Amino acid sequence: MYAVIETGGKQYRVVPGAVIDVELLGSPEDGAVEFDRVLMVGGGDEVKVGTPEVEGASVRGTLVDAVRGPKIRVFKMKRRKGYRRTNGHRQNLHRVRIDEIAV
Repeated sequence: MYAVIETGGKQYRVVPGAVIDVELLGSPEDGAVEFDRVLMVGGGDEVKVGTPEVEGASVRGTLVDAVRGPKIRVFKMKRRKGYRRTNGHRQNLHRVRIDEIAV
């Protein structure tokens, strides 16, 4: 069974046991995370597509760690003007293990 969830403005295809990196989720006290915005659930021959969400579906997971994403380099330049700026960014992420998909 698999599901497509949306969190942090991005969509992820998840299966039980998968580990994904998502944007920060606040601060869950016990490490349990629940994603209510489930866009699609599939398994076997049956596929449920939501409009926009699947009614009554949720995905539960466990917070594994807080990590940092890859370093991104931002470079701006205007040719023939001598204008050059270099900046960077590194996103804070939460690593989540998917435990169960409930329909």
